[in-house]
Order: sequence, then C-alpha cells, then structure tokens
Amino acid sequence: MIETVFTPFQSLFGGALIGLAAVLLMATVGRVMGAAGILSGLLQPQDFQDWSWRAAALVGMISGPAALMLVTGEFPAVQVPVSTTMLVIGGVIVGIGVKFGAGCTSGHGVCGMARLSPRSIAATTTFMLTTGLTVYVIRHILGT
Repeated sequence: MIETVFTPFQSLFGGALIGLAAVLLMATVGRVMGAAGILSGLLQPQDFQDWSWRAAALVGMISGPAALMLVTGEFPAVQVPVSTTMLVIGGVIVGIGVKFGAGCTSGHGVCGMARLSPRSIAATTTFMLTTGLTVYVIRHILGT
C-alpha cells in the first residue's frame, strides 16, 4: 500500500513560490501561468519574445531540484511506485484532459480560480474529483 506523507511546511513554501511565480508572470508579461500552455507555446511560439519568456519559465521549473541540491546538499527523494508503462499511460490521459479542459491544473487551479473564472472553477473541481476517485480505486479497490 502506498502511504502519502503530508509535508505542511514544504507544501506551504512550494505553494507560495508557485503563487509568486504566477503573480510575477502576470505582472511582467501579462500572461497566465499554466504549465501546459507554456510548453505548447514554447514548441510553437508566435515570435522570439514569446519563445524567450516561455523558455525562461520552463528552465525555472526544471532547475528547482538543482537549486534545492545547492541549498541542502542533496537532491529531493523521488519514489515512483508504478511502472514506466503506467507513467506513459497516465501522461497520455493527462494530455487528453489538458486538451479537452483547455488548460492544466496550474493554469486553471492557480491562476483561473484566483480570477474567479467559472470555467476554471469547473475544471479544477473536475480535476480534484477525478483525482480523488482515481486514488480511491487504485488504493482501495485494486489494492496496488
């Protein structure tokens, strides 16, 4: 059985950093911070200025573990209790959801809800209910 470890201080700090990044992106570039939108726009940019802020945001997201290692002296421990096949299937399902939902959890859940967007509130509610149902089925019905 997988045990979820709740880390309130790390979660609060991480959430504050995500919120700060979202505010700074809106203040400096005038764009909503949604990871899926940033990545898709990076692959098909409108112009160099559009590509450059997206590339900087992606580098910032990827470099987080390296920054943590510089501060603490070790990389964060990551345990993935599923096979690579399951990760790929999950990624495809999430990608389909991002496409149909017109955004991801960071865009809808952080930025859209902060703007009181009805579409983002509906999308985030759907994300959370689906996540809860999936965890319940995997842990309590399938027992993996």
